[in-house]
Amino acid sequence: MPSFEEKVNSLAERVIKNNLWRQSEVFNLIPSETTPSLLVKLCEISDPSGRYAEHRTMKGEEIYFYQGTDFIRDVELEAQKELQEFFNCTDVELRPISGQMANEVVFKGMVKFVNRGKAPGTPSRRLRLVLNNDLNKGGHLSSQPMGALFNLVEEDPKTGKERVINFPVLKENPYRADLQALAELLENNRPELVIFGKSMFIYPEPVKFVADLVKDWPDRPILMFDMAHVLGLYGAFQMPFEEGADIVTGSTHKTFFGPQRGVIAARIGNNDSLRQLWVDIKSRAFPGSTSNHHLGTLLGLLMATYEMNAFKEEYQAKVRANAKAFARSLKSYGLQVEGDERDGFTETHQVLLRVSAYGSGQEIARRLENNNIIANYQALPDDESFLTSSGIRLGVQEMTRFGMEEKDFDTLAGYMAEIIKYNRPVKEEVTRFRKNFLQMKYCLPEDKAIPLAARIFASIFPRPNFIHDFMESLSRLL
Repeated sequence: MPSFEEKVNSLAERVIKNNLWRQSEVFNLIPSETTPSLLVKLCEISDPSGRYAEHRTMKGEEIYFYQGTDFIRDVELEAQKELQEFFNCTDVELRPISGQMANEVVFKGMVKFVNRGKAPGTPSRRLRLVLNNDLNKGGHLSSQPMGALFNLVEEDPKTGKERVINFPVLKENPYRADLQALAELLENNRPELVIFGKSMFIYPEPVKFVADLVKDWPDRPILMFDMAHVLGLYGAFQMPFEEGADIVTGSTHKTFFGPQRGVIAARIGNNDSLRQLWVDIKSRAFPGSTSNHHLGTLLGLLMATYEMNAFKEEYQAKVRANAKAFARSLKSYGLQVEGDERDGFTETHQVLLRVSAYGSGQEIARRLENNNIIANYQALPDDESFLTSSGIRLGVQEMTRFGMEEKDFDTLAGYMAEIIKYNRPVKEEVTRFRKNFLQMKYCLPEDKAIPLAARIFASIFPRPNFIHDFMESLSRLL
């Protein structure tokens, strides 16, 4: 049985090995991940990471239930303002700690909202009908009855299944909605909630099309856009609030620069009939779904939002250009790229490959990982399930932030073709190539960030001689 110190040393060595592998040897192409900047990471482990700041609006005043929270209260308010600027919206709720929780909070808020006018003593009802994207055609798990919609949608008594219908898609391009069929579906079914957004996401969602169709309905549906994958591309890719969406949710750690959290945003005027919906959403954030809302990552989110607001236009343009270039290069090396070539295959950070000619998606993803390229297998629209995936899903956002240009993605595409088509080992070449992309862009430059990071780190551990001993150990390693 290993001792406590042996177990600690073993775990530390494994942490170090994984850090070095993920940060300096591999190309991370997972579309749902990113590496936060140095300052964001230091904020995440700062003192608030161990604290609570429960708060709730009571009689028009925000009441905090813990002392010592003035700093983090100000951080939360400032983060709300920064994100209101980012979205050009009226309201932001930051307490969900994941994109899935953000969706669940909205769905619970919707159930509370639709039951506001019920007669006393009558049972509460669930949502009558929801329109979303089919999971097998790229829809988010969190927008499904097996996910965050669980127990919040009525069941059809004839089938025993939840009353959820899916966006119809074009036969010739199943990554786009069939607008004619969609118009008929909406008119014939009249859902209470429409959920836009996908996890396999290469084209814009038909927000304006739907908003224009339903705007004059006596009881129009709530239009919600789950932008988890494309949150960091808000504005350049799509602007849901300008197109008619009521609610935007998302994860803050995919194309956005932040730590792993969720966000809910709304554009609702003070006299809008949906103002009560926002009140209900806030109450489901706390006390409905959170207590401690992970204050370290909240602090990191504020720092990340500074970075996003400062660099978003340059970053967004480069991500989308790199994705299109990557898709073209993969196609030029003989790989089958999903989407319409006339549209550049993609409008987001994602590129989708069909690899069934060379093995299953699972097999190809593992083969890529063995050569230090990290991607994830993906069920394509004509696959029966994720267990029989024929696709690979790629994202360029993280490596774009580490300085990759269009020509660099062409080189990477060449390595991927060698791996996928011919099963040739190129791990050493890939690892050497990765050494060219170790410095993060679109954040404070290292010469300014490192002194600040050192001061933050020193404040986390203000013990006598701690920093001196730590720096001596670090210098010996370097």
